[in-house]
Amino acid sequence: MGNVMNLGGLLSQAACRDPDGTALIWGDRSWTWAETNARVNALVAALRRRGLGKGDPILVQARNSHQMFESLWAAFKLGGIWVPTNYRLTPPEVAYIATSSGARALICDDVFTEHIAAVKAASSDLVLTVAIETAGEGEVAYEDLVTEGEAAGDEEAEVDYHDPCWFFFTSGTTGRPKAAVLTHGQLAFVVNNHLADLMPGTGPGDASLVVAPLSHGAGAHALSQVARGVKSVLLAGERFDEAEVWKLVQDHRITNMFTVPTILTRMVRHPAVDEVDHSSLRYVIYAGAPMYRADQKQALEKLGKVIVQYYGLGEVTGNITVLPADLHSLDDAAMPVGSCGYARTGMEIAIKDPEGNRLAEGKQGEICVRGPAVFAGYHDNPEANAKALKDGWFHTGDLGFLDARGFLTITGRASDMYISGGSNVYPREAEEALLTHPAVAEVAVLGVPDPDWGESGVAVIVPAAGEMADEAALLAFLKDKLARYKQPRRVFFWDELPKSGYGKVPKHLIRDQLYARGDLTRDAAQ
Repeated sequence: MGNVMNLGGLLSQAACRDPDGTALIWGDRSWTWAETNARVNALVAALRRRGLGKGDPILVQARNSHQMFESLWAAFKLGGIWVPTNYRLTPPEVAYIATSSGARALICDDVFTEHIAAVKAASSDLVLTVAIETAGEGEVAYEDLVTEGEAAGDEEAEVDYHDPCWFFFTSGTTGRPKAAVLTHGQLAFVVNNHLADLMPGTGPGDASLVVAPLSHGAGAHALSQVARGVKSVLLAGERFDEAEVWKLVQDHRITNMFTVPTILTRMVRHPAVDEVDHSSLRYVIYAGAPMYRADQKQALEKLGKVIVQYYGLGEVTGNITVLPADLHSLDDAAMPVGSCGYARTGMEIAIKDPEGNRLAEGKQGEICVRGPAVFAGYHDNPEANAKALKDGWFHTGDLGFLDARGFLTITGRASDMYISGGSNVYPREAEEALLTHPAVAEVAVLGVPDPDWGESGVAVIVPAAGEMADEAALLAFLKDKLARYKQPRRVFFWDELPKSGYGKVPKHLIRDQLYARGDLTRDAAQ
């Protein structure tokens, strides 16, 4: 396929249209589109001077900041590949990402000294280390590069449709993370699709709040904001603070934000939601996991009909389904309860059995998808590509079913399912039921070995503030709500559930903690 627009040109275009408009706000500082674009161009020129160019992976280990935001656009304009990490990863994990991606440069917050050392020790490809604040020995300061490249103009590298611009590392529950290859052409479709399906009518008068790490879904969301000249507002510190979030919404008249269900639930449960003016909100977009109905209702009660759900994975950059704001309702009869919506514009969904046959409506199987948002494959991983990309479809590894109208319901990860007494059990059913109990704030259900049934379920509960419940009461509560084999056999109470850097609740972390705490033993019947 021939040349396409280098996506870095989205920033150049925004700066051309509205040079003095605000592009980014972080704490008490702000940058115009012209300033942001000039800084990115300067960084690109300095990187080119050091021999970096098309196809070179740029590893970024950093918390959200204006430099983190700029690094994406610099990598794109360079014709390089942006390789952002989840900044909470350990030094060995980041070293693995550096070596597996073939990173040629590292841009890093200077507090991550151990990460820098681990990358340098492991990588033979690395030629440049850039410290966002103070440079150590053998490193160069980010701002020095920007100063060095001053007065550089727009000069985006020529690219083709399939040229990679982002290695989106998936945080798989098993094995090493894999780099999903996102390309200039594919992401151009994603940007348009996000604007059309998630936040129609978005334009320069809008304002977007960044509450999640730019390294993953929030970064894709930011691409769409830049495409429409929308200013982005970053949280002042790295710690998520509900009161700060609501103050920023009020102060900057925020119109859209991207988040995950656990974070959205924290926001709507916080007292500050009732103390500020959040009437500017038009689209509060949540994804990354299904949202429990009880939490969904609470968000609707507090915010009104502004919540938008989408379902997707890094491999399709979120582009599988949408449940728009007008299809959310407090009335169960007025919305497809439990569904994550219908297929995104230009995308197609199929439910398939293990042999690859398409299943009829209402039948559960693996969720598969095809269309222009599907990634180019995993970097240097033919085995994973053969498994995920077959028969012309991307196989998500998620389970679900389609109804007669084409609305998708996710029933769980294939890897979350457990088999009790020969029957398949999907933990989400028990989780939904438990969340309707007033004493339950958060819950996770997972299967563990059982000598009688093969596997049985255990529930880990975070109690609601001021509420009391015990195991017997909760198990009795489920008695008439679920078939016996679907009910967990044990209940544990924790102060909090472990969460990934993106607010998800990975079942493997809960399982590890159950054993580490001694709640379960690996050699005893539970």
